[in-house]
Amino acid sequence: MEPRLSLITLGVADLGRATAFYEGLGWSRRVQSAQGVAFFQLGGLGLSLYPRADLAKDAGVPLESRPSQGFTLAYNTRSRDEVGKVLAQAEALGGQITQHAQDAVWGGHHGHFCDLDGFLWEVAWNPYFILANDGCLVLPA
Repeated sequence: MEPRLSLITLGVADLGRATAFYEGLGWSRRVQSAQGVAFFQLGGLGLSLYPRADLAKDAGVPLESRPSQGFTLAYNTRSRDEVGKVLAQAEALGGQITQHAQDAVWGGHHGHFCDLDGFLWEVAWNPYFILANDGCLVLPA
């Protein structure tokens, strides 16, 4: 298996509301012809929003009411100041700030929010990570 993550699918309670949240963050929806799912291009990665009940049925697992907090999705910013701006934007769209922007022990600046379905996002500026012009993360060797 090649080391690659191609698509992240979030099981959401209300597809229309979740789609509007991510569009409100400035993300452009792709594959407009797809019914019952919303796709977004995130650099070399795709994000899809899919009704939670349908996702559970497709995967053959019991339907859960809230997502696991055993992981976070991360959005790395190009500057320290951008962290607070992104958190404020998410909050204005109905997201819940769980940790306001603050300096991190690893030398950067970060904060956290939950989206409308409870998915936990970290917004971080890391002075040791490079973001390419297309937004792709380049980890140091």
